[in-house]
Amino acid sequence: MNSLTWDLTLAGLAVGSAAALTGIGLIVTYRATGVLNFAHGAVAMVCAYLLRQFTVEWGWPLWLGATVTLLVVAPGIGLLLERAVFRPLAVLGGDPVQTLVASIGVFVLLVGGAALVWGQGAHADAPQVLGDEPWGQLAIVLALAAGVWAVTRWTWFGGELRAVVDNRPLAVLGGIDADRVASVGWAFGSFTAGLTGVLLASQVRLDPYGLTLLVMQVIAVAVGAGMHSLPIAVAVALGIGVVQAQLTRLHPSGWGEPLLQAVGANLFVVALLVSALVLPGIGGRDALPRTATARIRTPAGVWVVAGVLFLLPLGFAGSDLHTAIQVPALAVVLLSLVVVTGRGGQISLGQAAYAGLGALFTALLTAGRFPGLPQLPTLAALGVAVLLVAPLGLLTGWPAISRHGLALALATLAVGMGVSRFVFDQPYATSGLGIGRPAGFGGDRAYYVLELALLAGALLCVSLLRRGRTGRALAALRDHQAGASASGVPVPLMKVGAFVAGAALAALGGGMLGMGLRAFDPAAFDPVRGLLWFAAVVVLGADSLIGALGAAALLVGLDAGTRGGVAAALIGVLAVLIGRFPGGPYEAVRAVAGRFHGTDRALRLSPRGEAVRARIAAQAVRREALAVRGEAVAVGERAAGTDSSGPAAPIPDGQPPPGAASGPEESEPFPGIHVPRTPAPGREGDKAADRNVPPRHRSSGLAAPGPSPASPAPGTLSAHGLTVAYDDFRALDDVGLELPPGRITAVVGPNGAGKSTLFHCLAGTVRPAAGRVEFAGRDITRLAAHARTRLGIARTFQQLAVFPSLTVEENVRVGAEQGRVRDPAAVDRTLRLLGLDGPVRRHPAADLPTGTLRRVELGRALAGAPHVLLLDEPAAGLDTAEVDTLSRILRALAAEGTALLIVEHDLDLVAHLADTVHVLSAGRMVASGPAGQVLDAVARTGGEHG
Repeated sequence: MNSLTWDLTLAGLAVGSAAALTGIGLIVTYRATGVLNFAHGAVAMVCAYLLRQFTVEWGWPLWLGATVTLLVVAPGIGLLLERAVFRPLAVLGGDPVQTLVASIGVFVLLVGGAALVWGQGAHADAPQVLGDEPWGQLAIVLALAAGVWAVTRWTWFGGELRAVVDNRPLAVLGGIDADRVASVGWAFGSFTAGLTGVLLASQVRLDPYGLTLLVMQVIAVAVGAGMHSLPIAVAVALGIGVVQAQLTRLHPSGWGEPLLQAVGANLFVVALLVSALVLPGIGGRDALPRTATARIRTPAGVWVVAGVLFLLPLGFAGSDLHTAIQVPALAVVLLSLVVVTGRGGQISLGQAAYAGLGALFTALLTAGRFPGLPQLPTLAALGVAVLLVAPLGLLTGWPAISRHGLALALATLAVGMGVSRFVFDQPYATSGLGIGRPAGFGGDRAYYVLELALLAGALLCVSLLRRGRTGRALAALRDHQAGASASGVPVPLMKVGAFVAGAALAALGGGMLGMGLRAFDPAAFDPVRGLLWFAAVVVLGADSLIGALGAAALLVGLDAGTRGGVAAALIGVLAVLIGRFPGGPYEAVRAVAGRFHGTDRALRLSPRGEAVRARIAAQAVRREALAVRGEAVAVGERAAGTDSSGPAAPIPDGQPPPGAASGPEESEPFPGIHVPRTPAPGREGDKAADRNVPPRHRSSGLAAPGPSPASPAPGTLSAHGLTVAYDDFRALDDVGLELPPGRITAVVGPNGAGKSTLFHCLAGTVRPAAGRVEFAGRDITRLAAHARTRLGIARTFQQLAVFPSLTVEENVRVGAEQGRVRDPAAVDRTLRLLGLDGPVRRHPAADLPTGTLRRVELGRALAGAPHVLLLDEPAAGLDTAEVDTLSRILRALAAEGTALLIVEHDLDLVAHLADTVHVLSAGRMVASGPAGQVLDAVARTGGEHG
């Protein structure tokens, strides 16, 4: 081995060792807490600064400064983060998006704090802890990896760690202190971050951004190891380090030379792109920024104040006006995040890349340097740049189709970092570029007027995207992706569309920023900006237009009037507190104001007045319930062929529905399934008339939201030989069934029998390994869930799938707009049918009880006029009266010709409703036939084996 190769290998081992330290820390923290610590690089940067402060500024001995930094400060930062930031989030339920935003908030806070304390300039005098040879670093890495492996394998703490990783709630129930495990994980992870910063500080110029980004890009090491395997992480880190060092000896020639050199110098970024976009994503939980309550409407007065504030800079002059022109441009960029994150519910950490491409393309087009296009005037160049960047939104939109949560966050971060490293930082692409302003708008004041006009246009476009059919579809996607797909929303298309629209808006804002600065500045679009912008939009109102405007003014104004870093520090504090104030500062202020100005100052009734008001309210609720129940009773009687005049007698609360068994159960052959002692009396008699009349001739006497008389007769949904296997376990084994029109079919069985898997195969959310699903003779096995809904196969969910940020009426309207038949009148018909046409129709779904939400979900499914309705435990969470009303509605739907499938544990309800019952056990169909015969056989079998 020649001298150059050996020297490059040693250099690569040094870099790889530092990357391996980062991977070890990230993996240990993730395994102990489930949090991917985006602030790992920021902790490393702070520790490097502190070591310099101790030794260079204060004159401490190097050994003392390193000891305090590594053994006191670094673990202390980890313990503080766990106790003050992430433990409150875990107590509140560990919402993934809040955890992600809090992690990014810590990153932004530390970067902004470092810029405030030590300035934004670079320092080249950081002390060197180890020598130039990499053996010391390599020995530390191997010792740490071996120590962690030994602890996790052979100690009681390792057993606790594995238990917490596998199932934290179950581990807590078993007596394990999960908080202590998390504290140890955070302390060790921060220690490795501090060690990385201390070792790298002398090898790079120390500044708040450079070292932080250097550590962030080696996240690829941990992701490539699946956030689990320490040996793989160490091997990947050392291998990439050595290969990257060896590539520096290559000097290619030709047009590809700059790009190849950039790739060779940024191999960790290439690895991050591959690991984030190609390898399987990490994190099984979703991290969509869902709104827990309906979006608070911005008062008109707030818009008036905002308009006045944005017009004020027209009276400024000099540097104040020059600074102010950045606000409208940045507001346009942040509006792109409102579309992608606030409305579409997608994580996007790479919007700075699209903003920078907008500015770069505008500069190239105005200079006549864009390949294949002539030189263009500035405004035309800006418009063309927007059109060119918009399709590039597919770089993040396409991975979003199959990725979510941490995987999507990493994918968007990787794209942003890749564009920064391989485009913005390359002289061949950006050197000597200036951006002129449009003719007639050269002065700051005139240009500011142009920016306000462009901002107004962007606000109008975003407002339109947040309204109407598209806006409701995006909100449904954000609130409940599976529910949106079941409603007929084309989820992949909506995701890609959100990213494309976001890229276009970001490009427009980036071009405006570049024209304001009169030059292309790569530093204005580095990946740290993308993280800061994302955190600012989320904490100030992800789905709020006024929040985006306020965030832009805050980010520009604070840093312009004070030392750089104030805005980042403030946004970081707000993001860190998101666990305590999940609704953001605006909602927190409203809550405090309401407490002081509403509760304390409001007139209060006497105890007698409170009792009278409660009695009146109870009577009103009782009258409304009786009216809804009476209408449902009449509907059911008409569906059964009887003609009852006069109002139906209400069913007293607490009594079972007509025909349900009232005696004690005889046996329970299947765990979790209630089997009646005898077949429900009246079930056969109630259905006798219906069974003698063809479904198309039955009538419920109401304008049901199902198929109209003029529509073609629906076909049969059937499954043939369905087989689904998970590793060595077969959830379904050669299962088949048919759902004929006008009939109610039920599937019962013990927990784990395969009922849900069969349901998902029919709904299109699980694709079987063998077998096929047919509808009206057409093979739909490979058809997506939303396409099946538009074909006429609707479904509900065992866990409620409503859209909490939308009203009851808007929830139902999503189904009417995206279903098989788009009939605006179906919304009112459905609301009347389900008793939701009163004041509750305009109430946000977030605050409604379970029984009402079940009706809302059923109404969303019915509004699209389905041929087939799949119901997954529709009676879950309902009381007796609500179950009775539901059963009558379902029978009326079957009388109208709808095919219904019910997966249900309550065999009383099954006995009362079903025409045909299938029994699943261990993934196989063990019994099928008329409801009475099958349920009687189940009861007898249970008795014999009891």
